[in-house]
Amino acid sequence: MITISVCNHKGGTGKTTSTSMLASAAGLSGHRVLVIDLDPQGFLTRLVGLPEPRPSDSSCVLFVEDGRADPLPTVAAAGFDIVPSSTRLTTELRRMTKPTDVFRVREALATRTDGYDLVMIDTAAALTVLSLNALVAADRVVIPVLPEYQPVVGAEQTWQTAQMVRDKLNPGLVDARFLLTMVDARKRDHHAYSAYLRERYGEGVLRSVVRTSASLAAGREGGRSPFESDPGSRGVIDYANAADELFVGLPAGTPSTA
Repeated sequence: MITISVCNHKGGTGKTTSTSMLASAAGLSGHRVLVIDLDPQGFLTRLVGLPEPRPSDSSCVLFVEDGRADPLPTVAAAGFDIVPSSTRLTTELRRMTKPTDVFRVREALATRTDGYDLVMIDTAAALTVLSLNALVAADRVVIPVLPEYQPVVGAEQTWQTAQMVRDKLNPGLVDARFLLTMVDARKRDHHAYSAYLRERYGEGVLRSVVRTSASLAAGREGGRSPFESDPGSRGVIDYANAADELFVGLPAGTPSTA
């Protein structure tokens, strides 16, 4: 099983869309995928058409020490299972004040994710104990980044945080990979910042880029993935290519017939 955390300290970079689209791509390729919404605002939960659950049916259970043997409260979505988010995560965040609290998600996943090939964790656009939990639990990190000034600054800060986590807390964490999102070939700054990232981080930037796409901007109708509702759109094609590049080494699945 591989665990991937999707992070960027700056909002508006396509982080939640990237999590859902990459998870759908892996799921529709035959992999068994679990997505965890670790953002108290629950954008991913709403994106797939789910209402806010009770805390006991949400990712809050990852932080309950006496429930570590219980199955995770998953809901089926398009191509993957999801542990939805609750605003109660904000309360859990305030309670986590011990240095060891950053290991809670890793400990929970170690005993409660049997049968999954891939776990993806969506995080809030902030550096908190929740996002640190996601990084400590991860084997890999994906940083979606819009090639503009503020998102690039946030992405580089996220990269530095991932390096710190690898050095201090999670030595098995592979170097973070940048995924360029919402790329508009008509904009000079998109060319400039894309070139800057590739020059500075080399192979740390995925070759595949996600272009602007109306189908992605429209979201999921009735919880359906764009892979189902608009499979020929450039956004779907771009995320399929990014998934192929990112999931090298993921055990081969059986192609879905859905």
